[in-house]
Amino acid sequence: MHPIRCSAPGRAGIIGNPSDMYGGTVIACAVPLRARCTLEPSARLTFQSRERLVSPDTLELQSDEFDVCRVALQGLGFTIESAPFSLRIETDIPAQSGLAGSSAVLTAIVACLLRYRRETWATPHQLAERVRRMEAQELQVACGYQDFYMAVFGGLNLMDFRDKELLGADPTEPLASVEALQGYLQGISLPLWLATTGGKRFSGAVHANLRARWESGEAAVVEGMRRIGRLAREAKTALLTHDWKQLAYLMNENYAIIRELGGSGESLDQLVQVALESGALGAKLAGAGGAGGTVIFLTLHPERTLPAMREVAEKLIPLAPNAPGLKLG
Repeated sequence: MHPIRCSAPGRAGIIGNPSDMYGGTVIACAVPLRARCTLEPSARLTFQSRERLVSPDTLELQSDEFDVCRVALQGLGFTIESAPFSLRIETDIPAQSGLAGSSAVLTAIVACLLRYRRETWATPHQLAERVRRMEAQELQVACGYQDFYMAVFGGLNLMDFRDKELLGADPTEPLASVEALQGYLQGISLPLWLATTGGKRFSGAVHANLRARWESGEAAVVEGMRRIGRLAREAKTALLTHDWKQLAYLMNENYAIIRELGGSGESLDQLVQVALESGALGAKLAGAGGAGGTVIFLTLHPERTLPAMREVAEKLIPLAPNAPGLKLG
């Protein structure tokens, strides 16, 4: 058997996040960082990363970096005995940075395992849904849909998640609508950058709190998520017409709502403040929240904004609107 290799990109929420958990709409873009999985024949099941090599005796979760492997195997019905191979996982995406790194890794692993069994997925939408269910049900993570759709599709997309606010509890729930937008930006550079705080934050913890408040009917959360979802639909026009001032205005509103609801944090707020004070027109959370994550900012004066952001951010990352989604080989 030849090695099977799959990779998937991380993503950044430009606007609309986290309304993908609430039947909203999100515009997100791939980043130039990927997660990779390689499946190779082995005498017995092994998991490998850059730092560790283990031969598991059980597929029970261990709260370590290889739980994504265990969940994928469980979700597809593998056992220790029926998995005579090695799974090697690698990623360029900073851990718990709000760039959907764990979702990209899990997507790459599942794709490798399906390829091993010579199975195909009917549509990329269904693959995204399948992987999300594994993370939500097996890892017990409070998660929406955009991370998995972006891992599969890549690029720059408007994703409509209306009628999906029950997160799969409704068996008649529709698939998301995905509209690729990168083709409308040929020759146009997105004036958007990412700045990471360096702090790690389990995004599921942030989402779980907001989700519980939404389910309890807290008016501010219900109305806030409804408005955030609409912001993405309004932002589509600004993006396609290159009206960067209007896009920045809508991004700022998205940030203000999340901050008011308690979904931001001191380190993220500092990055937003520095960005705005150094020439950026807009800035907001790209993912995660609380004690860590990543900020996305829009600047028409990168010569002024980027040096200031380098002083306070761990890393600056550009967007990659033409980056492919899930890729074999």
